[in-house]
Amino acid sequence: MFTICNWMSSPVFSLYETDTLHHAKSLMNLQRIRHIPIVDAEGRFVGLITHRDILSATISKLADLDEDTQREIDSGIPIREIMRVDVHTCTPDTPLKEAAETLLNHKYGCLPVLEEGKLQGILTEADFLKLAIDLMDALDR
Repeated sequence: MFTICNWMSSPVFSLYETDTLHHAKSLMNLQRIRHIPIVDAEGRFVGLITHRDILSATISKLADLDEDTQREIDSGIPIREIMRVDVHTCTPDTPLKEAAETLLNHKYGCLPVLEEGKLQGILTEADFLKLAIDLMDALDR
């Protein structure tokens, strides 16, 4: 049986709920990611911020703000004010099929992977694409 521990991304980039919208935007742009788990000082998972959350919280480009003003505004918004806290999670031992069904049925882009409440990794749609490619390669042999 395939389990998440073999396909999740780990280690994972995370932020603290006291970090700002500016931190989240910078991390997403720098690492080219769309989901950031939020943890407390002990590494316990407390929420998730997505690219879509950031777009919703950002002032529109149509407002014609200069870059410094936008950065100043973003630096004043703590992640805890825009992060999602009602997030489905899984464990490293969760069957991959169960995780895939959760992503598909709820239209999620990721599942944070927790063990005893602490962040261990993240499973994303991209991880399933890697799995699909590996399976197709195996069939071609």
